[in-house]
Amino acid sequence: MLMKRLRRLAVLLLLLPLVAVPASAASQVRPNIVMILADDLDYGTLQHFPAITDQLVRQGASFDRVFVTNSWCCPSRASILRSQYVHSHTVWTNTGPEGGFDRFYTAGLDRSTIGTWMRDAGYRTGLMGKYLNHYPGESAPATYVPPGWDEWAVPVKRLYESYDYTLNENGSLVKYAWDEEDYLEDVLTRKAKDFVSAPGAQPFFLYLAPVAPHNPANPARRHADAFPDEKAPRPPSYDQPDVSKEPEWMRELPRIGWPGEERIDERYRQRLRAMLGVDDMVNTLVTALQAAGKLDNTYIFFGSDNGFHLGTHRLRQGKTTPFEEAIKVPLVVRGPGIVPGSTITAMAQTVDYAPTFAELAGVVPPAFAEGRSLVPLLRGVNPPSWRRNALIEFARPTNAASARQTPVPAYTALRTATHTYVKYVTGETQLYDLTTDPYELNNLAETADPELLRNLEERMDLMRTCSGATCRTADIWEG
Repeated sequence: MLMKRLRRLAVLLLLLPLVAVPASAASQVRPNIVMILADDLDYGTLQHFPAITDQLVRQGASFDRVFVTNSWCCPSRASILRSQYVHSHTVWTNTGPEGGFDRFYTAGLDRSTIGTWMRDAGYRTGLMGKYLNHYPGESAPATYVPPGWDEWAVPVKRLYESYDYTLNENGSLVKYAWDEEDYLEDVLTRKAKDFVSAPGAQPFFLYLAPVAPHNPANPARRHADAFPDEKAPRPPSYDQPDVSKEPEWMRELPRIGWPGEERIDERYRQRLRAMLGVDDMVNTLVTALQAAGKLDNTYIFFGSDNGFHLGTHRLRQGKTTPFEEAIKVPLVVRGPGIVPGSTITAMAQTVDYAPTFAELAGVVPPAFAEGRSLVPLLRGVNPPSWRRNALIEFARPTNAASARQTPVPAYTALRTATHTYVKYVTGETQLYDLTTDPYELNNLAETADPELLRNLEERMDLMRTCSGATCRTADIWEG
C-alpha cells in the first residue's frame, strides 16, 4: 500500500507545473507589496470597519476559505515568514524551549524568511509591529534585528500594551509613554506611512503587524466608547449544549450562562474598538500610497494569524482548537489586475503567503518552501490542480504558564472541502461533515464509514510527513 501511494505521489509531482520567473520579469516594473497582519482577528467581522470595507474589500478580492497551519500566534507566524508547516519549522508553541522567538532564533530560521528573499531580490523591506512571541528572548541581544529587514520597529517585552511600551527601532530601544500620540497602532501607522511614501523607484515590501485585537484589546482613547450596544455573534455553536460525543477536554467545559455571556459581549466590543485603530491605519496607508503615486502598483494583503473563540463550543475566549472559529481567517487582497469586490473560493493556507509575495516580486522561493503561490487565483485563473487538503498541527507547551492558557491536547487536523478530521494525542478523534454540519456540532467519528476515515487518515498522514515540494503533492492528494 505504501509503495503504491509513493508511486502515485511521484507521478503527481512530475505533472505539477513548476513556478518559474518570467524571462521579462527583470525588465518589468515590480510591484510594491504590503502585508497587514492583525492579531487574533476572527473571520466575519470586517464589515464593522469602514476603511477596510471601502478600501480593501470593495476594491479587492476576498478569500472565503483560508486556514492557518496552527491556531496560535508564534507557530502561525513562523509558517507565514518561512512558508513551512509546523512539523517542518518546529516552532510548536509560543514559548521556549519548543517554541517562541527563542526556538525560531536558535534553530537559525530567521536566516531565510520572506524578508531575506525580498531584500536579496532588491526590495526595500520593513517589519513593523509584532514579530514573534517573547522577542527578543533569552538567546539574542536586546537590540537584535533579524536578517532581511531594512526598517525594523518591533515591541519588546510589553508586547500587548498599547501605551507605556518600548520599540526596537533599527537596533535602538525607544521608550513610548502615555500620551495619545504614543498609542501603538498610531505609532506604527506613522512609521508605515513614512516607509511607503519614501521617494525613489525601488520597490518595497512592508510586513505591518498591529497587535489588535489581541487581548487585552486596548483601543485608542478616541475609540473608547465605540460600539456601545454591540453583542458577540450567537451562532448555533455558541455555548454548545450537547458535547456528549466530543473529546474529554470539551466535555469538561462548563456551560457559559448569563454572567459569562456579559463578559463575552464586553470582550467583543473591546476587540472591535481596538480594531478601529487598524482601520485608521488602512485608511492612512491607502491615502499615503495614493498621494505618492504608488497605489496603482501596490498589492495590499490584509489577514490574521489565527481566529478566536467568543463563546463558541463553550470556549469563553481563545484559540488553539481545530474548529472553524480558530483555524479560518480573513484574507483580502487589493492590487493590480485584481477584480474589485470579487470572492475567491479556492482553499488556501497561510503557508501560501510567502510564495505569493515571492512570485509577485519575481523571486523563486528556497526549496524548503511548502506553500503555493496564490497569484493565479488573484489573476482569475483556476489551476487544474489546486489545494484540497489543509493541515493544522498543535502541540501543548511544556511551559506551565502557557499550558494554562489552553485546555486542548496536542492534535493533528485535516480540513478538506467537505470534512474536518482531528486526531488527538489522547487517541480521541473528531469528524465533522461540513456540508450538512457547518457549525461542527455532530461528531461523526464513532459512526462514520470506515472507508471515509481511512481516506482522511491517509491524506492527513501524507500532509504531516511532507517536506518542501512534496507538500504541494500531498495537498492535492485525494486517494
